[in-house]
Amino acid sequence: QVQLVESGGGLVQAGGSLRLSCAASGRTFSTYAMGWFRQAPGKEREFVAGISSSSGSTYYADSVKGRFTISRDNAKNTVSLQMNSLKSEDTAVYYCAVRSSVSRRANDYYDWGQGTQVTVSS
Repeated sequence: QVQLVESGGGLVQAGGSLRLSCAASGRTFSTYAMGWFRQAPGKEREFVAGISSSSGSTYYADSVKGRFTISRDNAKNTVSLQMNSLKSEDTAVYYCAVRSSVSRRANDYYDWGQGTQVTVSS
């Protein structure tokens, strides 16, 4: 089991930026793919971005492509999500999650963080 802790959420005006971080426990972090998901009130959890174990491949939802950037530092056991040009529709609780390879389906992931709230005011 991998323990994940997200940080960096907060309140930001539309057009602003935030950087989320996810710290992972365990010596095998570098072997896992990581994903960021978000869930807004009354909506299903949705894929935001994913990154392969070696950082060789990144994946984005169409709604965030060109605005968000996922990265990881395997030496520090962290994965980050840089969010620029934020919109009110980006408001949600953001979660990081881990599995063997990137998937866009939340049910495929087996360990999750507790989430961090991102609120974008218009």
